[in-house]
Amino acid sequence: MLTFNFTPCPTLSTERLTLRPLTSADAPALFAMRADPEVMQYIPRPLATTVADAAALIEAMNEGMSRNELLNWGIARHTSDEIIGTIGFYRVQPENHRAEIGYLLHPSQQGQGLMQEAVAAALEYGFEVLQLHSVEGVIDPRNEASARVLLRAGFVQEGLFRQNGFWNGQFQDTAYYSLRCPASR
Repeated sequence: MLTFNFTPCPTLSTERLTLRPLTSADAPALFAMRADPEVMQYIPRPLATTVADAAALIEAMNEGMSRNELLNWGIARHTSDEIIGTIGFYRVQPENHRAEIGYLLHPSQQGQGLMQEAVAAALEYGFEVLQLHSVEGVIDPRNEASARVLLRAGFVQEGLFRQNGFWNGQFQDTAYYSLRCPASR
């Protein structure tokens, strides 16, 4: 079984991005994304209604990191400290050497390859530093942009669960993607 220590949260750097710990100062930017119906369209979570909602989410994620249950970064361009998205490992399973990757990006930043860059950095950290054996991506199958990000990163679709979740008065399908550590392929 793996042993994780997510405190302190590492900062990662790519060609254009910094993946860094979220702080309470990020609450307004996170609120702007979590309150946006376009951003949250395929994420079965309620829209944030106040900046305090976003601040509480940041606090909850940071508490989860202190318990080594998840690892979450804010995504910022090198040219600004304001976050434009988030990415992280959730549903961490130390006994299975596995975690789920999740991410979101502000609509104004989409279509520029930024999430692909962030995913590559997170996966490198997950496989090389955390020693994960595999990472899963769990998405709404209607989210074609997210599916493209996963496929470009080397994930393969492992399954489609039909109407396995209930959200906003409707049953929802869930697509499961998986990527094994390059060293174990």
